[in-house]
Amino acid sequence: MKNTTLKKKLINRMSRLIGHAQSNKKLIEDDAYCFDVINQNLAVISALHKVNQELLHNHLHACVKSAMQSDNKKKQEEVIDEIMQIYKKTKK
Repeated sequence: MKNTTLKKKLINRMSRLIGHAQSNKKLIEDDAYCFDVINQNLAVISALHKVNQELLHNHLHACVKSAMQSDNKKKQEEVIDEIMQIYKKTKK
């Protein structure tokens, strides 16, 4: 990742996400109400989805755009295949 601003933003997001996950672990250790733990877990999942959205946005505008503008057909097919692999994983 060459975009240092995005990199810092994602590192900050991941740090907060890790903090939330650790808090969720503590909720479980403390026998918190199940619904509260689930609700907090969903917030962590949502935050992780946001990180992935940011990464995908950057990937499309940088790597994919570059590959599609090049004459390298192999690279073009590779980036298309990568996107399809991720799409398939999200549909499980």
